[in-house]
Amino acid sequence: MSRPNSRDRELRERAAAVIPGGMYGHQSVGLLPDDYPQFFSRGEGAHIWDADGNRYLDLMCAYGPNLFGYAHPEIDAAFVRQLGQGDTMTGPTGLMVELAEALVGMVSHADWAIFCKNGTDATTMALTTARAHTRRRKVIRAKGAYHGAAPWCVTRPTGVIDSDRANQIFCDYNDVASLEAAVAEAGDDLAAIFAAPFKHDAFVDQAEPDAAYARRARELCDATGALLVVDEVRAGFRLSRDCSWSRIGVEPDLSSWGKCLANGHPLSVMLGSDKARKAASSIFVTGSFWFQAATMAAALETLRLIRETDYLERITALGERLRAGLAERAAAAGFGLRQTGPAVMPLFLFDDDPDLRKGFCFASEMLSRGVYAHPWHNMFFCAAMTEADVDGALDAAEGAFSALKRQVRDLEPVEKLAFLTAGAR
Repeated sequence: MSRPNSRDRELRERAAAVIPGGMYGHQSVGLLPDDYPQFFSRGEGAHIWDADGNRYLDLMCAYGPNLFGYAHPEIDAAFVRQLGQGDTMTGPTGLMVELAEALVGMVSHADWAIFCKNGTDATTMALTTARAHTRRRKVIRAKGAYHGAAPWCVTRPTGVIDSDRANQIFCDYNDVASLEAAVAEAGDDLAAIFAAPFKHDAFVDQAEPDAAYARRARELCDATGALLVVDEVRAGFRLSRDCSWSRIGVEPDLSSWGKCLANGHPLSVMLGSDKARKAASSIFVTGSFWFQAATMAAALETLRLIRETDYLERITALGERLRAGLAERAAAAGFGLRQTGPAVMPLFLFDDDPDLRKGFCFASEMLSRGVYAHPWHNMFFCAAMTEADVDGALDAAEGAFSALKRQVRDLEPVEKLAFLTAGAR
């Protein structure tokens, strides 16, 4: 439990009275170890401080939006400058055109952009555009994949009815035969194939995209007239300065982006090829804050840093340094630790840990040593991290493995996650 008489505990008690469940979304009560803080006071660079003033190296990077560091001086200065001139106004500023031009110039498949606020906005917009383009209903997506929190794709089914999920066919990620069977099932009613840049489902090992699977998805869309959508909301600009599937030579028709696009300022975007331009112009999508200028100023500065710095190479090297060090320390402590996915977006799962009791204990021990890790969700690296940060995390891990070794026989099962892990495994 949170520390007695702490500021975090006080806020939890107050939240329980005025917020359903006390918390929602990624930080919902029960989805993390009980000793994890729910509330934070500030962030700087690669670190966050909880409401009680405890400092952590943040391996979650706000679940992805932090790419260049919290409170980045250049990005936030651009935001503040524009805030003084105008932010939410009756219409957009010219920054929207500049930002669209910048993205079209960076992402090889993109000919146009439509901006919104959340990843769910962008993925839902892509689905709507695909249906408008094809005049068809069916969408294929991988089992266990996360594409947002709208009724059509949310992972927790409470409050969702069958019609919200109608016209969806599921396949296995990286399984060509499964994908082909799904396309055959859709027949002449296939609007889109959705794909994650890599398999980054919660609770299970991650996997890089198989080139044959990606190429076959492209071929099937071309053969049927459906649109290929790559959901870059989580991985965008962490694996490539282009669309992530550019690394395997496959270009989608549409892609959805968000999280780190403006380094923590709220912005997402759907990018598309000329093939889908007419359909995208025919749908009605909007939001009261979608044209905010200050956020777009921050995004332009973020994109400049993406183009002009070696951030990608640095975070990749740091991720590989952590991966190698953790493998060495886990083996020395006698644990099977599976580190899957790209080094810049790692997921840690223990062997022989079906109910995550080892993962929860390890995460809590890391937290007590100043490292905010996650027991079942992929993590993220940001360009503000240093080799010293990684080495400090490895020192924390060595202590955490030792503590886990002492406690492993007495660990209690994490029963509260059963309803989530059952569907993922």
